[in-house]
Amino acid sequence: MLLLSIIERERKTMAYVEEGSKTVDAGVNTMMKAMRYDYLYWHLNSKSNKEVGELRDVNKKMIAEFNENLDYTVGKKYIKVVEKTGGVKCFVVNCENDKKFPIGTILKPAGWASPARNFSRGNVLEGKYKISWTGA
Repeated sequence: MLLLSIIERERKTMAYVEEGSKTVDAGVNTMMKAMRYDYLYWHLNSKSNKEVGELRDVNKKMIAEFNENLDYTVGKKYIKVVEKTGGVKCFVVNCENDKKFPIGTILKPAGWASPARNFSRGNVLEGKYKISWTGA
């Protein structure tokens, strides 16, 4: 069961994932569901859609494409969450022997191949983290 809510502040929204996961793989899938939910919420609250009162066809198409293109790849140290059309959303630590971060830690991307290792953005195993459709 996915327990999440939307946090609104200063015209920005983010999904908040309450529950942790038993495995990193399950946690990454939960995080990706939250990202998809946040993307839908972002479209629902756009000015043009609020005026019409429903999603326009172009928005439905964009949401379907985002949902289809959000994916992840598993590497030696990290799981990389990507949009197949280009762009890294975040990295998740996927090894027990990382010197700085525990397994399941969400890290912002520094670039295509590596994460920013300055501080954690949350942990998929513990829950209680914010995530946006744009990534960590």
